[in-house]
Amino acid sequence: MTSTVRWFRDLGMKDLEEVGGKNASLGEMVSNLAGLGVKVPDGFATTAAAYQSFIGTDVDGEGGLADRISALLRGLDTDDVRRLAEVGKQIRAAVVAQPFPEDLEADIREAYDQLVEESGEAASFAVRSSATAEDLPDASFAGQQETFLNVRGIDAVLTAIREVFASLYNDRAIAYRVHHGFDHEAVSLSAGVQRMVRSDLGASGVMFTMDTESGFTDAVFVTAAYGLGEGVVQGAVNPDEFYVYKPALRAGRPAVLKRGVGEKATKMVYTDPASYEEGTVGRTTAFVETDPAERRRLSLTDDEVEELARHALVIEDHYGRPMDIEWGKDGLDGAIYVLQARPETVQSRGGSLERFAMPKEARSGAEVLVEGRAIGQKIGAGAARVLSSVEQMHEFSAGEVLVADMTDPDWEPIMKRAAAIVTNRGGRTCHAAIIARELGIPAVVGTGSATKELTDGREVTVSCAEGDTGFVYEGKLDFTVERTELDEMPEVPVKIMMNVGTPDQAFAFSRLPHRGIGLARLEFIINRQIGIHPKALLDLERDPTSLDDALRSEIEELIAAYPGPREYFVQRVAEGVSMLAAAFAPHPVIVRMSDFKSNEYANLLAGRAYEPDEENPMIGYRGASRYLSDEFADCFAMECEALRHVRDDMGLTNVWVMIPFVRTVREAEGVVSLLAEHGLERGTNGLKVVMMCEIPSNAVIAEQFLQHFDGFSIGSNDMTQLTLGIDRDSSLVAAGFDERDPAVLHMLELAIRACREQGKYVGICGQGPSDHPDLAEWLLDQGIESMSLNPDTVVDTWLRLAKRSG
Repeated sequence: MTSTVRWFRDLGMKDLEEVGGKNASLGEMVSNLAGLGVKVPDGFATTAAAYQSFIGTDVDGEGGLADRISALLRGLDTDDVRRLAEVGKQIRAAVVAQPFPEDLEADIREAYDQLVEESGEAASFAVRSSATAEDLPDASFAGQQETFLNVRGIDAVLTAIREVFASLYNDRAIAYRVHHGFDHEAVSLSAGVQRMVRSDLGASGVMFTMDTESGFTDAVFVTAAYGLGEGVVQGAVNPDEFYVYKPALRAGRPAVLKRGVGEKATKMVYTDPASYEEGTVGRTTAFVETDPAERRRLSLTDDEVEELARHALVIEDHYGRPMDIEWGKDGLDGAIYVLQARPETVQSRGGSLERFAMPKEARSGAEVLVEGRAIGQKIGAGAARVLSSVEQMHEFSAGEVLVADMTDPDWEPIMKRAAAIVTNRGGRTCHAAIIARELGIPAVVGTGSATKELTDGREVTVSCAEGDTGFVYEGKLDFTVERTELDEMPEVPVKIMMNVGTPDQAFAFSRLPHRGIGLARLEFIINRQIGIHPKALLDLERDPTSLDDALRSEIEELIAAYPGPREYFVQRVAEGVSMLAAAFAPHPVIVRMSDFKSNEYANLLAGRAYEPDEENPMIGYRGASRYLSDEFADCFAMECEALRHVRDDMGLTNVWVMIPFVRTVREAEGVVSLLAEHGLERGTNGLKVVMMCEIPSNAVIAEQFLQHFDGFSIGSNDMTQLTLGIDRDSSLVAAGFDERDPAVLHMLELAIRACREQGKYVGICGQGPSDHPDLAEWLLDQGIESMSLNPDTVVDTWLRLAKRSG
C-alpha cells in the first residue's frame, strides 16, 4: 500500500521490523495458512516508519515528541513506582494529544474505507498494538500495550491508534524494557486494525501447543469461555480447559484427553452502540453475568476443540516452535478464527528439572486458607500484601506475597519482586498466570476469596507443587528444592516405573526419568474426577425417580457438562486414563481396575446406599470377586468401556490392564473371560493383562495363576499384611509390618521365579524398594524386571541403584 500502512495479506515474518511481531505473524498466517484451513480476519497495520513520523513531528516549535520522551525517560528509576507512574502519565498524555501527520492520516482513512467495503457496514474492528521488539523468541512483550475492541467509525479508529501508540509508554512497558535491556528508542509501535469476530455471541480463548505448566509437547492446551477473549486473557473469567493429544489428532482418532468445566461467571460482550457517542473508544464492551445453565456446560463441543487443535498444529508446524494462540468462534457464522499467534516464551526455554516438595510433616496440621489453580510447580512463602488497586503498588515490598482480585499489565513492576502471587479470579492463561510463569514464581489463581481470607502481614506459604490445585497455607512452612540434570542420569539394571493415580500431575511426572507407570489406581481417578457411586449414576439413567430429589439435583449439577450419567462416568474415567497414557507413551501404563473396599466406596456420593457394612473390608468385597458379582456387573462394564475407548478409539495401546485381589484360580479365569466379553480380550490389539500378586495363594501356586495372565505386579503392602497377619491400618501392631521379613521374601521369591521361568512380566509396585534400599538390592538379585515407585523417590532410588550396579 504505502510506507505507512500495509495490508495483513501482504505481510509476513520478514516484515517484523516494519510492523512488529503480532502484525507480522497475522500477515504470515493470512498469506500462508488460509489454504490449510486456518481462518484469520484480514486488516491492515501502520508501520514503524509511520510511528516514527508521528512522534518525530514538531507541532509546537519545541522539537519532536521523541526528543521530549527521551528527556523524560533519561535516568528514570523504574523501581520507584510512583515516579514511574508520574513520567508514564506525562508521556501518554503527550502522545494522545499529538495530531497525525497529514499523509499518515490520509493513508489510514483510505485503508479503513477499503476494509469497511470488504467487511460490510455492520462490522466493527479491533485495534491492537504490535511492538517491533514484541514476541521475540526469548522475550514476551505480550499484553503490555493496549487493545481496543468493537471500535466503530474512522474517528474512533484514529483515536484508538493514538491510544495504542501511547501505550508503548505504559508503566509496565517502560519497566519491562529497562529490566530486559531494550533501548526505548529502538522500539517502535505498529497498530493493527482487524475485523472483529463476533465471539461476543459465541466463544473465545487462548490455546498453547504445549502444556504451559510442565512443558509437555504432545498435547494442545485449550481454554474457552463465552464472549470476547479479552475476559480470559485479563483473568476476569475462569474458563473451561481442554487437553488434546497430538498423535491421536494426527491419526484422525478421538483426541480430547481432558475436559474441565470453568466457572465462566461473566462474559464480555458488545455494549449497545446507542449508549455511546460516535468516535468513542474504550466503553464499547462490558462484562455481563453468564446464564447459570451456560456456566455448567462446556463452551465448546469435542469437534470444535479438535478443530482448534488442528489449527494449532498447522500453526506450530509452520513456525517450527511451540505457539501461544488467541482464537474466537463467531456466533453468527459458527466459524472458528485465529486472532493472534506468538511464540510461547516460557516453557520453550526449557532447562534442568527443578523439584519443589513439602514434607508431609510440614503440611500436617497446617491450615489451608484458600485454594485455586496452581501455576508453575514451585513453592513460595512470605508475608501477604493485599492490594485492591494498582495505585497501592508503592506499599508492596520485595519478598511479599502479592494478593489481588486479578492483575493486568499495570501490576508488572511489582510482580517481579513477589515471592508468590494469589488472585481471586483467573485461569491458567490469564495475565497473572502468564507473568508468574515468565518470572518463575508460584501463583494460585481463581481462588474466589483470597482478598477476603488473607490479611496484610500474615505469613503464608503458597504451594503449587501438589498438582492442578494450588494451596495457600497458614504460616511459613518448610519445603525443599532439588535440581536434577536429566541428561546425566546413569543406566540402571532395572526398569524404574512410577505409581501415579493423579492425572493432573501426569505431564509433570513424565519429565522424571522413567520406564512407564507400574501402578495407575483407577479408584483414585474415580474418587477425584467422579466422586459419585457408579450405581447411583446408573440408577439415575434408568429411573431418575429412584433417587430422592436432593440427591438427584446434586448429581445432575455435577454431570451437567456431559450427555448423561453413564457417559459422565465413562468419559471421566477415560479422561483420567488417557492423560496418564499420553504423558508416559510409548512406555507401558499399567491401570489397575478399581480396588475400593466397601467402606471406601461408601464414602462416594450416595455410596452408603449401595455398599454393605463389613467387619473387615480389607479382605472383603473387593477386587476380582466384586467384578464377578451380579451386583457390580454394570459398574465394571463401564470401567471396561472407558479403557476400551482409550486403547481402541484413541490408540493409546500402551495401556495394560491389571486385576487386583484375585483369591483363586477360578476367579482369575472368570475375570479374564469377563474382560474379553467387554472388549478387552487379552492379546487383542496388543493388550496385556497382568495380575496383582498380593495374596499368599498367588505366590504359592503362581504357575497356575500365570496361565491366565501376562505377568505379575507384586503388591508388597497387602502381601506383607496377609503373610504376617498384620492389619496395616492398626497402629497397635504396625511395628511388626516389614516387607523384609523372611516369610514375605519367600513369597516374593516364589512369584519372581515363576514369572521368570515362564518368560512373563514381573514387577513390584509397593513402597518397599523406596523405603528400604536393601530390599531394592535384594529384588535386583532376584531378577525383578521393574520397580514402580512414588514419584518423589524415583530420582534418589535410580541413582542409588545405579551406584550399586556400577
